[in-house]
Amino acid sequence: MEIPPKSPDGSEKSPQSKELVTSNTASTLCISSRSESVWTSASRSKWDIYHKPVIVMSVGAAVFLFGMVITSLSCIQIKNKNVYKMCGPAFLSLGLMLLVCGLVWIPIIRKKQKQRQKSQFLQTLKSFFFNR
Repeated sequence: MEIPPKSPDGSEKSPQSKELVTSNTASTLCISSRSESVWTSASRSKWDIYHKPVIVMSVGAAVFLFGMVITSLSCIQIKNKNVYKMCGPAFLSLGLMLLVCGLVWIPIIRKKQKQRQKSQFLQTLKSFFFNR
């Protein structure tokens, strides 16, 4: 094992200690955190709240329609009929699953929004009565 030479005045640090000293991991984690606190009252638009379920529902509807087209091609076209019969129902079920997941996601978000509003209201009442 080789030990790096130390300078006589002790000002020279090892590469590991330089890395530890200059690392700002904790501060960057706190800055990049996307969790919302009860204390933040920044109002968000409807699109910011519901964009993920809307995208999932849109993709699900598109995949479902694509599955309908492929399934109908298995009835019309004679060439590659087995491929259409296998892929059509798979796309139908995948699209339906995504569509239902998006539809169920919206009431869950609404319920969380109501709970968050109640929590913020209770926090303001609590701070009002206990900070006198």
